[in-house]
Amino acid sequence: MKKIAVFGKPGSGKSILSKRLAVATGVTLYPLDSMLYESNGSLVDREVYEDKHESILSSERWLIDGFGPIESFYRRLHMADTLIYIDLPYFVSYWLVTKRCLKGLVVRPEGWPEGSSVLKGTLESYRVLTQCPRFWNDGFVSKLEGMSADKSLYVIRSVSELNRFVEQHVESV
Repeated sequence: MKKIAVFGKPGSGKSILSKRLAVATGVTLYPLDSMLYESNGSLVDREVYEDKHESILSSERWLIDGFGPIESFYRRLHMADTLIYIDLPYFVSYWLVTKRCLKGLVVRPEGWPEGSSVLKGTLESYRVLTQCPRFWNDGFVSKLEGMSADKSLYVIRSVSELNRFVEQHVESV
């Protein structure tokens, strides 16, 4: 695992898994949200994002979690040697988004972009979740399987698999 892409629906545990992977592998983590958003919560200029994304992809080792613009998402999948798709059931994703929001009323979620409203982000996550079946579906999994001939592909389908992933798939550095 040297070039790792972690992706899935909102609230699926991408950030938590990515942090654990970064510690276990020693690979630098680049949370996509921190590349996409300014400290005040507004989107960065698209060209600035693309330049930073390409610079990271051209490096020897990286771990990027998130989705982002579709073109850069597929470029990242192409460049990665390890694809980790978190495909939790929808009711679990809705619950995890809700849980993050409730906790966010007390303390800002870890990794949440500074200046971004947790409530607005939660509403956006719910909106995106309603649209996800059009993208995150069996056709997408087939596409992943087709592009992963020279890669390691992991599809995580439960919270217990998510919680055990690092221990089961990563040798200590």
